[in-house]
Amino acid sequence: MAKPKFVDLLKKYWFLFGLLFSIVLADIVPSIGATGGPLKPEWTVKYGAIALIFFISGMTLSFNDLFFAATKVKVHIFILTFTFIFIPTLVLFVNGILRRVFGVNEWILKGLATVSCMPPPVSSAVILTKAVGGSEAAAIFISVVGSFLGIFITPAILLFLLGSTAVVSLFNSVAVLYQTVLFPLCLGQLSRRYGLASLVHRLPLSTVGETALLFIIFTTFCDALKTHDVGMNASDILITVGLVLLLQVALLYITFHLAEFFYTPADVITITFCSTHKSLTLGVPILRILFSGYAHFSQITLPLLVYHPTQIILGGLLVPIFKRWLNRQGTVLP
Repeated sequence: MAKPKFVDLLKKYWFLFGLLFSIVLADIVPSIGATGGPLKPEWTVKYGAIALIFFISGMTLSFNDLFFAATKVKVHIFILTFTFIFIPTLVLFVNGILRRVFGVNEWILKGLATVSCMPPPVSSAVILTKAVGGSEAAAIFISVVGSFLGIFITPAILLFLLGSTAVVSLFNSVAVLYQTVLFPLCLGQLSRRYGLASLVHRLPLSTVGETALLFIIFTTFCDALKTHDVGMNASDILITVGLVLLLQVALLYITFHLAEFFYTPADVITITFCSTHKSLTLGVPILRILFSGYAHFSQITLPLLVYHPTQIILGGLLVPIFKRWLNRQGTVLP
């Protein structure tokens, strides 16, 4: 009986297991996926895996559904303001306290700043919104718009907050993002509209995209671990996990209770998930492009890697609670 249960668990959480395996494998054989190694990540990641992820995103987006959801302007403004202004500002303030009062590792704080700049995800927030019964179309629309805006806004905020840690200019960063993100995204949308739409349902595009993401994560840690200059011990990692968890709980609490005063129950659910979730799929490629080759890349990336599974776990725990809350409101979904 134990074996089937384990297999079911593996199938359900294969990405999380793959994430752990990628990091462990990178620690064992870092030279394979490091820059200049056999896998040539300087080419296969930037113009292969990253471009593939955004091409798939372009193929799976439905333009018509997004068009109808675009009318919820107030919801979208709240989410974008919270995502790109409130969270970075809050984290910047909290980091100042953690640095001066508690003496937290500087690279943990830079990692938290990195997380705060990330755009919303196209997947997890939408899936959880749908599971609860929130405004799914609005979640899809704002996730896509937020992700698109993140291509330009996230690098600018990152370079502003991290300052001298950036190893490339903003102009060069945006140019590379155009080549590896925007062009594949548009190409995927064109492919969907002109002849390849059936592949969206016939092929496991989501699995392909997540596999490409694991490849990016593996090569990312190969580069970092090859130098053995991680600079974070076990206590630093535990502190990172604790701070990420506290940050998420605080953001969920703030967004839910703020939105509750001004929006319909269905929109409150959408706002709560879309405002607090951060995109690993977009975040890792953006960080890879901006800070590739930087000695402390693993520290900068670690909080985002922790944030991703944590938001899914917390979101899953909140689904039945939010469902009961929606039922108590007795509101018909818009």
